[in-house]
Amino acid sequence: MLVGDRALIVCVSSDVAVRERLMRQLDPGGVVLLCADLDELREILFPAVGRSSAPEPAGELVVDQVGFHASWRGEPLPLTRLEFRMLGCLARPPVEVWTYQQLFTAVWGGVYLGDSAILHSAMKRLRGKLRAAGGLEVETVRGIGYRLQLRL
Repeated sequence: MLVGDRALIVCVSSDVAVRERLMRQLDPGGVVLLCADLDELREILFPAVGRSSAPEPAGELVVDQVGFHASWRGEPLPLTRLEFRMLGCLARPPVEVWTYQQLFTAVWGGVYLGDSAILHSAMKRLRGKLRAAGGLEVETVRGIGYRLQLRL
């Protein structure tokens, strides 16, 4: 891809050594985009629309979309970027059922093709972390999607 008269080089690697080696080999006049994973690349290329600058409270749950952190009853939740995005969707007021398609599109930025295995796997990890925090639960609405339950 060209940016003006310069080539755009995109490197997606979680290995810092790989990214550093690439930078040493490149001409200093090029345009380089370095990302640790595909989620980070998607965030750069397709930023989420409608992010507010203020954290969104849902009871004692606070999800700060700009600062990329979440807390429950004042305690930070140790979430990955993917888990954070899922929780951010589920906690967005008004708290409602998110269909598999809506959640997949909002979190992964792709078209949902009916295979929900990746979504179920990520949700299982999120549920485990929320269960450990106590008082937060993701309810499955069978055949439709998920809904966040706050136990206040």
